[in-house]
Amino acid sequence: MSRLPSAGSKLSPRQSWTLAYAVVATLLLFWLQGVLQGQASTETVPYSQFEQALAEGRITEVAISDQTLVGRLKEPVGNKSLWLTVRVEPDLAAWLDAYKVPYSRVIERTWLRDLLSWVLPSLVFFGLWFFLIRRMVNQQGAGSFLNIGKSHAKVYVMRHTGVTFADVAGVDEAKQELMEVVEFLKHPADFARLGAHTPKGVLLVGPPGTGKTLLAKAVAGEAGVAFFSMSGSEFVELFVGVGAARVRDLFEQARKTAPAIIFIDELDALGRARGAFPGWGGHDEKEQTLNQLLAEMDGFDSASGVIILAATNRPEILDPALLRAGRFDRQVLVDKPDKKGRLDILNVHAQKVTLDPQLSLDAVAAITPGFTGADLANLVNEAAIVATRRQAGSVTLADFTAAVERIVAGLEKRSRVLNPQERLAVAHHEMGHVLVALALPDSDTVHKVSIVARGIGALGYTIQRPSEDRYLMTQDELQRKICVLLGGRAAEKLVFGHTSTGAADDLSKATQIAREMVMRYGMDEELGCVSHDSQRALPYAMADNPFTPPHPVSEATQQKLDAAIAALLANNLQRATRILTTNRAVLARCAQALLKAETLDADALKALTTDLVQESAGA
Repeated sequence: MSRLPSAGSKLSPRQSWTLAYAVVATLLLFWLQGVLQGQASTETVPYSQFEQALAEGRITEVAISDQTLVGRLKEPVGNKSLWLTVRVEPDLAAWLDAYKVPYSRVIERTWLRDLLSWVLPSLVFFGLWFFLIRRMVNQQGAGSFLNIGKSHAKVYVMRHTGVTFADVAGVDEAKQELMEVVEFLKHPADFARLGAHTPKGVLLVGPPGTGKTLLAKAVAGEAGVAFFSMSGSEFVELFVGVGAARVRDLFEQARKTAPAIIFIDELDALGRARGAFPGWGGHDEKEQTLNQLLAEMDGFDSASGVIILAATNRPEILDPALLRAGRFDRQVLVDKPDKKGRLDILNVHAQKVTLDPQLSLDAVAAITPGFTGADLANLVNEAAIVATRRQAGSVTLADFTAAVERIVAGLEKRSRVLNPQERLAVAHHEMGHVLVALALPDSDTVHKVSIVARGIGALGYTIQRPSEDRYLMTQDELQRKICVLLGGRAAEKLVFGHTSTGAADDLSKATQIAREMVMRYGMDEELGCVSHDSQRALPYAMADNPFTPPHPVSEATQQKLDAAIAALLANNLQRATRILTTNRAVLARCAQALLKAETLDADALKALTTDLVQESAGA
């Protein structure tokens, strides 16, 4: 397909000759048409004049067509020897002759209307067809065939993102690393003074919702340079080779506008380890795209002022070639914030809502361990919604507590009405969790217990949150968690003599903890300090393959593993049953109070369990 020269480009000699030829040919055509019209020997006259000439005998012969008459004159008039006129109906001509005025018939020229009558429908049809085909192609991911290999990266500059480092909180170490990258771009001479050079790539690693993309936007807002943002999935297209072409085009654009930052979000969609599914095929396009990315990262000089920034929450499945030195030189962990970080994040998001003067965000940060930045932003919004729903003038701690319950346990379902026997069973089940947690030494604090149904299948819930951030768990702490989880089942068995399906989720969580203690952490004395965690024993490139056979163990060892897990669960179930048997009267009293109030907070539980017998520390 030929292409018109772009604006500002120079014409080739062949194009110049073609253009000159077209201009001269057009001028000659107009000149020839004028000459021919000047030499024409025919003159158009009114019908009355033509009729009078016939009557006077000045016309020797007449040529008749459908609408015109052409008469040859005996004596030419000027240089015209032929007269042309348009016929008029005989009756009308006789009537007009009586008035002695010249008259003639005018033929209405309808060629333009006739032309448009078939050209316009064709244009409308073609335009509609082009629009529908273009839209269908775009929806199928093919895009324009002329731009199929072009990068779809969004280009930002400082004023467009609206995010700076002042808007990022709770990840101070990661922010410091990226601030240094910004300084590299702004003042490269300061670092080059001692021979330092700009890192080629920075990989942001962390769980979902911790603020990796927000940090990238803050870099764009602070750097004041071109910022190319693109998701890893946008490189992969319908046609083979398109992803590699887009990688080349992206880096070419970045080099032209250097200094610049390239940000690839969700890098795992593009950089998945090659050969992770051997024998399955279908990965040629992704591998070509990844190979092109590796080549581009090797091919450009760090002194050019182009830095690659990428984010992923699945670093374990990335290709090792991406993570070597010289490509992603730095890996920055963006982890879940600690209590101080959560407080800083809450202070940022709370600026948009009206808080109660008595509210301390430090208390909110204390009841939200494990929350990410996205969770905390959602928490502030949910608390504001709760306060608005009750027509309050400000957001209080109670609103934040209700929002935490909404996020952790789900939406209240008061429409789910239980029969009296089910309510009694749920009340004893939940109080079993509470009393075991209160009786065990150093157990996590119980904030609330309720028999109001929440979420999809929870008929009741117990909120037990740690009082501080924990990064290590001992064997005793894990066993206490199992014991609290089995407290509900122990209470049902103790009071009613049977168990129900209400403990299904508790059993799943307890079994998972017990399995990790035995197979991953080596906390069984008989099996010793051996890890049997099959998934983590896989090779690096095979860690994401669900079809890989498990880590080989002997049948005898597998039986020992199963027996150790079952024994761990059984011992803690007996422990929970012993605690509840000792406090049988407290269990009955608390269950009746829960049936009456439906929800009990920490203060109410403390008042009801003053005579609770706690387990000794060495038990």
